[in-house]
Amino acid sequence: MRVLFWYCTRFDWVPASKTLTDAPEAVAAQNANVVVAFVHVEPGDSEPNSSAETKLVKNAKWLARKWDTRQIVLHSFTHLGERKAEPQKAKLLLENAAKRLTAADYTVTQTPYGFFNDLLIEAPGHALARIYKQF
Repeated sequence: MRVLFWYCTRFDWVPASKTLTDAPEAVAAQNANVVVAFVHVEPGDSEPNSSAETKLVKNAKWLARKWDTRQIVLHSFTHLGERKAEPQKAKLLLENAAKRLTAADYTVTQTPYGFFNDLLIEAPGHALARIYKQF
């Protein structure tokens, strides 16, 4: 798994084009003061012995604590590596991570899965506003 975390004072999206034919209809959203995880799920990440999901959750919580926010956005972003997991497995991993974060009292939103989205990003120029992790 590869994850590019951003702390954003604003992170909005508008679904622009569908990339998966079976993706349900999607709506635009606006978010403020959120940790955004741009997540690239690789083939082995969804296997039962993988710790990728746990590391995603722990790192998202750590950064959210640093910025004193309980808001996290999970964004499927298959552009951080060459190998990528099957779409259904990647989606399930993100959904499971969202459930775990929600159970830990975080408010979790996911960008529409199976869409390219128009994004509006505002982020401070700070060392902890952009962090890359590979697990």
